[in-house]
Amino acid sequence: MTSVHELMDYAEVIERFDPVLGLEVHVELHTNTKMFCGCANVFGGEPNTQVCPVCLGMPGALPAVNGKAVESAIRIGLALNCEIAEWCRFARKNYFYPDMPKNFQTSQYDEPIAFNGFLDVTLDDGSLFRVEIERAHMEEDTGKSLHVGGSDGRIHGAEHSLLDYNRAGVPLIEIVTKPITGTGERAPEVARAYVTALRDLLKALDVSDVRMDQGSLRCDANVSLMAKGAAEFGTRTETKNVNSLRSVERAVRFEMTRQAALLAAGGSITQETRHFDESTGSTSSGRTKETAEDYRYFPEPDLVPIAPSREWVEELRGTLPELPWERRKRVQQEWSLTDAELRDLVNAGAVDLVAATVDAGATPAEARSWWVAYLTKEANSRGVELAGLGITPAQIARVIALVNAGELTNKLAREVVTGVLEGEGEPEAVVEARGLKVVSDDSALEKAVDEALAAQPDVAAKIRDGKVAAAGAIVGAVMKATKGQADAKRVRELIIARCS
Repeated sequence: MTSVHELMDYAEVIERFDPVLGLEVHVELHTNTKMFCGCANVFGGEPNTQVCPVCLGMPGALPAVNGKAVESAIRIGLALNCEIAEWCRFARKNYFYPDMPKNFQTSQYDEPIAFNGFLDVTLDDGSLFRVEIERAHMEEDTGKSLHVGGSDGRIHGAEHSLLDYNRAGVPLIEIVTKPITGTGERAPEVARAYVTALRDLLKALDVSDVRMDQGSLRCDANVSLMAKGAAEFGTRTETKNVNSLRSVERAVRFEMTRQAALLAAGGSITQETRHFDESTGSTSSGRTKETAEDYRYFPEPDLVPIAPSREWVEELRGTLPELPWERRKRVQQEWSLTDAELRDLVNAGAVDLVAATVDAGATPAEARSWWVAYLTKEANSRGVELAGLGITPAQIARVIALVNAGELTNKLAREVVTGVLEGEGEPEAVVEARGLKVVSDDSALEKAVDEALAAQPDVAAKIRDGKVAAAGAIVGAVMKATKGQADAKRVRELIIARCS
């Protein structure tokens, strides 16, 4: 097996091989209870406190299907342009793993609830790429293994492992693409764009919180290479549980360069699962990948088949919201955005935040300026997503209103926002506590202007001689003396009046 250092230059990879992708995305649904029992479906909690005989697989415990999960699965299928099965059922996927309490996973195999769909995704240059969907099927999540004593939290080098079954039985929808071909050099970009579009869609459907950092959205990236002119796909690897959009792109790119180097050296690709290392951007071998036959699927005897009526399916179709790409097209027209400005909004994850700020009273230009410029930098510096920054659209709209009312300058407004981000309360409370309100009292301003003019008599003389542009130096001095709290426009007016 090649080491992580034996990589082929990416340009040469594209010249010699055609990549084939297959993306499997696991989505945890945010139903109130688990897939087959009444245990709470809540992230976190003390280990092994959200469990019962059903999700622990105790003898004699019988499962019952979560109706809300079925509804969510159908809505996801419809949004992905899938056909919805008139009849489907669950199966047992048999394999041993310590965090699988039943030694099998209740899933769907050859009879998924949704199949034959597609998702059109927008690439960085605005072009569309269609990703075809093989199926979206229902299943349950596993528990979680905690490896203690190692340096990286993995089993290798760990002294012992602990098992937390709180996640066992959480409702999952697994969305599986058909083989994705024809991407060429853009394969990593297509993978990232697809997972991004899927995340946005699931969020709009309100079926999951799609928190990749918490594991409620996870991507398994299958990658193989075909020599130019070959008729058959190459052997694939599956990089498991990639948990960020950027990492999806990096994992695909790394696997392409790793596999190409190995093939060029006369080696062969092992069909296996691999782990992605966020710190190095590389993958490492996990375990040999099983085939479907190895799992010995058979129909789940304890659950009745699912047979959604056509009337119910159409009723659920009517609940689908405005889809993210449709909304973007609408706001682009309403806000008069260029394609580049819209892409900046989308890439920053700011479309919904700007829209909510506009709904709270700001103009699109004002809201966009705050979220895409200043707040995006704040989010990056704090290492959080924009939506998790700790300030609401309504609060930003109030700050904008204070600026428009002349009660804050733009500089003071940034201080107010910083105060809100630091947990100091609502914008008005921060203004009061920090003493940030603009000084608009003419008597106070006149005193500051007089002092500034007296300190710079040469500048005052230039203004009296008609060189009005020189007033900028006096404005700056007054702003410094008032700690940025003076109304700069009014200060300038007073300076001109004093020097007339």
